[in-house]
Amino acid sequence: MEIGFCGPGLMGAPMVRHLLRAGHRVRVWSRTHAKAEALSADGGHVVETRRELTAYVEAVFVCVSNASAVEEVIFGLGGVLGDDHADSGAGRVRYIVDHSTIAPAATREYAARAARFGVEWVDAPVSGGVPGAQAGTLAVMAGGALEAFEALAPVIGAYAARVTRMGEAGAGQTTKLCNQAIVCATVAAIAEAVGLAERCGIDAARLPEALAGGWADSVLLRTFVPRMTETGHAPIGAFKTFQKDIEALADAAREVGAVMPVASAVQQVLRLGVAMGLANADLAAFIDVVRQRGA
Repeated sequence: MEIGFCGPGLMGAPMVRHLLRAGHRVRVWSRTHAKAEALSADGGHVVETRRELTAYVEAVFVCVSNASAVEEVIFGLGGVLGDDHADSGAGRVRYIVDHSTIAPAATREYAARAARFGVEWVDAPVSGGVPGAQAGTLAVMAGGALEAFEALAPVIGAYAARVTRMGEAGAGQTTKLCNQAIVCATVAAIAEAVGLAERCGIDAARLPEALAGGWADSVLLRTFVPRMTETGHAPIGAFKTFQKDIEALADAAREVGAVMPVASAVQQVLRLGVAMGLANADLAAFIDVVRQRGA
């Protein structure tokens, strides 16, 4: 497939490389030109503008930080479907695949706007983090029309071990919020356990070994305990990403009347961490909040 990819960052760049290895032709755009240019050696074709993609590609994949960035990339000035052009059609583009994590309500709005151009919108947020993107083992939860999903699932399979359609537009984002409710609460609990172990004089770095095979064992435990007890690990994301996702979760829960007391508590911890200046710290920065509060 001829693909355009907007947002080749920590997650997006390895996804593009998997697409290229699978034989797809990928044209890459980034606000930071160097990020796109870095993929040239792998066979990516760098484009100067988002609008340029409409002349070449059948599907535009987006992996950016938030809903505002998604809107800007697709509908903004010079965007893929921006209306600032005399020929404001979609060109060859048939599908938008959004791998960003944004609010379900925003997704439904964007899907309706894309439909006016005859373009199908598939919300396809991912789980598995940078290691999953690099290994090609991401879990992708999707929303959108069945025909679009069936056309795109084999393409997404280049970097995903599992691609699951959960319903119409917005269903993928809702599922990702469920994922983030579990992930954020678990990482917060791991930080508290590490903090308790340290206060009691136990070597917290050995928790994964001690708990292996028990109910507390998990990928998250094995991933985050080393990040909370050792230095020198490459970042896998920013703390503010967790905050953004939990804020979206809180909004979605409020809209439907879902009761989420644990998520509400995690939301306050995340806000505290950002207020402490940890917004750009690694996702493991829950431990810094715990240590600060316990100091």
